[in-house]
Amino acid sequence: MNLKSIGLSADVHEYLVAHGAGIDPIAQELIDVTAELGGISRMQVAPEQAAFMTMLTRLLNVRFAVEVGTFTGFSALSIARGLAPGGRLLCCDVSDEWVSVGRPYWERAGVAGRIEVVIAPAAETLAALPGDPPIDLAFIDADKASYPVYYEEILRRLSPRGIILVDNVLWSGQVANPDADLEENPGTADIREFNASVVADPRTAQVMLPIADGLTLITHSEI
Repeated sequence: MNLKSIGLSADVHEYLVAHGAGIDPIAQELIDVTAELGGISRMQVAPEQAAFMTMLTRLLNVRFAVEVGTFTGFSALSIARGLAPGGRLLCCDVSDEWVSVGRPYWERAGVAGRIEVVIAPAAETLAALPGDPPIDLAFIDADKASYPVYYEEILRRLSPRGIILVDNVLWSGQVANPDADLEENPGTADIREFNASVVADPRTAQVMLPIADGLTLITHSEI
């Protein structure tokens, strides 16, 4: 599957990855193994998004990160590689089958010890988290209808300069399609409603980027 940022042609995307994504052999193998799963591999983040997440995690000196929706672990690998010394990543997912695909690659990359996986409904896992340590970076990439729940649980635990990353906010462009079939694809309505609620939230500031399928960065409004 040729996962790429929305609107980029294949040749421009290939150039972009070659000149900025820094995909090493371990990451490439995980990308390739995931691609063998077929259409569901579209759930994996694009290479340029993964590189961006690693760099952002490093720049923020993240000590505690949370991921909601791990799939086969490429995004987790990317975040874990950017963590500060002693930092850790909590991965929330409901499928140990998919997460298990990524575990060997975490081991080979030397980051498995930084990653904790909880197989359970993410809303329950997040609700059980204490306020300390605060969350320095969170990545939300799971069931779209539950985005508001994940957002609220993470926001109340977000460190003063923390960042929430929300994936799929452009939803293959369907968020701006007035003729989108909402019955056939209810996720379109879910994403539209979430995007509208975030931009109207006085507690936060946000920027939406055309990376992969759309990535929104959210932080406290007083920053």
